[in-house]
Amino acid sequence: MDEVIIVKTGKANIASVITGLIRAGAKSRLSEDADEIEQAPYIVIPGVGAFGPAMKQLQSLNLTDAIKRRIHANKPTLAICLGLQLLSEGSEENPKINGLGVIPGIVRRFNKAPRIPQMGWNNIAVSDGCKLLKSGYAYFANSYYLPEAPEGWQTAQTSYGETFISAIEKGAILACQFHPELSGTWGRDLLIRWLDEGRCQC
Repeated sequence: MDEVIIVKTGKANIASVITGLIRAGAKSRLSEDADEIEQAPYIVIPGVGAFGPAMKQLQSLNLTDAIKRRIHANKPTLAICLGLQLLSEGSEENPKINGLGVIPGIVRRFNKAPRIPQMGWNNIAVSDGCKLLKSGYAYFANSYYLPEAPEGWQTAQTSYGETFISAIEKGAILACQFHPELSGTWGRDLLIRWLDEGRCQC
């Protein structure tokens, strides 16, 4: 059984992520050790909470460089919800705090949405080059979003008052604004494909 390291980002949806990974056939555990996080076969950057405190947690544990190095090396990494936003250069939620800068762009707050936060199921429409992502419905819980697709990544889009990037993928790197662990069979199958892709990268 594959073992997935879950990065300790502070407040996060750990129980549901662990359960989702079990359903996908993997075991998992928390870690805040930089070397382990950089070298692990798989990691998940979970996300519930605010951009600023989560980045401060990563910085205080000296995890930012380890995460960036493994992503640049295409080591299997899954970022969920706030986890995707942390990959960006920054967020309107905490403008004075820099993100990891793995992808360009600033995360924006919804300003045309019917209700904030977006809570519930919404449609995912994928680009032709996606390998891991498939069209379908996923569960969201977000007030902020990535407005534009980063160059060199395959993307999925969703509409909620405005069109936004709901997921990105490149090799074994997958970042989702939605919660695959809460997205039923569709989300379980996405986790399985990500785990399978990670084995191919070994």
